[in-house]
Amino acid sequence: MQLNVVTAAGAIMLGFASAASAVEINQSGADALKGNLTRLLPKEVAPNRAITVKPAGTRYEIISDFEKMLKAARPANFAISGLVPWSISATPQDDGLWKLEGNNALDVTGHFSVAGQPRTDFTYVIGSAIFSGIFDPAISYLRSGDFSTKALRFTSKTAAENVAVALDSSTYKLTSSPSSAPERTNFAVSGTALGFVETIGGHEIPPVEIRADSLDLAAAVNGIKAKEIRDIVVFILDHAETEKLKPADSDTLKTMLRNAFPLVTSLNETIGVNNLTISSTGGNGGAKSLDYNVALDGPTNAMRFGFGMSARQISFDSPLVPAAYSAFLPDALQMQFALSDMDFTAFSEELLKADFNQDKMSDDSGKEAAQKLFKDGNLVMEFPKIAASSSVYDAEISGTVRGRLDNEKEYSMDATILARDLDKTIAAVQDLAKSNPDLNQLSFGLMMAKGFAKTDPDGRQRWEINVAPDGAVSVNGQVIKGAE
Repeated sequence: MQLNVVTAAGAIMLGFASAASAVEINQSGADALKGNLTRLLPKEVAPNRAITVKPAGTRYEIISDFEKMLKAARPANFAISGLVPWSISATPQDDGLWKLEGNNALDVTGHFSVAGQPRTDFTYVIGSAIFSGIFDPAISYLRSGDFSTKALRFTSKTAAENVAVALDSSTYKLTSSPSSAPERTNFAVSGTALGFVETIGGHEIPPVEIRADSLDLAAAVNGIKAKEIRDIVVFILDHAETEKLKPADSDTLKTMLRNAFPLVTSLNETIGVNNLTISSTGGNGGAKSLDYNVALDGPTNAMRFGFGMSARQISFDSPLVPAAYSAFLPDALQMQFALSDMDFTAFSEELLKADFNQDKMSDDSGKEAAQKLFKDGNLVMEFPKIAASSSVYDAEISGTVRGRLDNEKEYSMDATILARDLDKTIAAVQDLAKSNPDLNQLSFGLMMAKGFAKTDPDGRQRWEINVAPDGAVSVNGQVIKGAE
């Protein structure tokens, strides 16, 4: 069923790729559009009955009947009720584009079961889903669009666990622009969702509630060869039911993939959660803000993939944490990691040597591809900033680790550690050690570290740490451990 649904969704979007320049709206045009929309739909979804197209003034009205679409493809262990047809209006533009508009709702219930797992009952509700966008048949995708939803709810229930998610509303905008790279396109999306609530509980699971006033999203994917990717999708849909590709078809697919590489020249995504709270029987917590971001950029033979998260005004209140330790819980946290100097050009070429008719890549092929990606197995991991602060400490570390995929013992590191008010940290640990003698060792270690530190002009303590490939360790230029 999953393949059929994916195939159907892709075929419907690709269906608008027919000519849209005709000004006259008539039944003949409606029939042609329907034929194009259903051309790639598998027979199991009853395409002739699942989609209807009719002329409506200056536009076409497209009605997708999901109940009919899924009826024949639905497996015996899956049931759903409440599906109603969705309507989309499609207006051909003089420049060959389509203006698509819709205002629909969803309220369904159902259940499914997987072998060896308990039955799951679910509900999906969307009070309203409104969108308006400009669709480009040349790339089979939207050039721009505005989307909004209201009153979203989802529930999932098994014998052991209940999950409920609700969202008051959301608004998103999609834009596109020509890339600086020839024949490539940039896409960006931004938006906000309001009133997020998730509850988790069950027969043996204590209830947990997660709330956020809002969730902000900003994402961009640059340098996409949209036409080439459209052709790849069409090829995959055309061969969805083919168990084994002919050699000529396999070569065609590899040529198409090679022409589309790199699939993107850069991408980035940032998600911000505002006024996050978590409530449970074990304690309560939250943060004024929680941000997450990923990014991929750089030349294709030296790309960098980075990940980061930060939280501020963190709160945590739990009987599991003794009051004496509460000052050591961070009230602000930031982490940044990155894999750099990755060769996606060589990696892609290695992947294209694989036999697409195999169920999976061989172990040797996978290892060779990884070797190419990390330039003969050399792994470079950066941590630009890892920082935490509370009322008794303020520390930060940054640096780079270099190693090899085939030898975890062969590595080197350059790192910088900065600490503000170290005396306050030592005093807090010593005070806590009065009731927990095990912390005396930590206090002693901090005092020893202070002896190696340098003091920056702003008063922070600094440690420059180097671990050489031969095992030698130095701190601020002073050798702590010799080569092995």
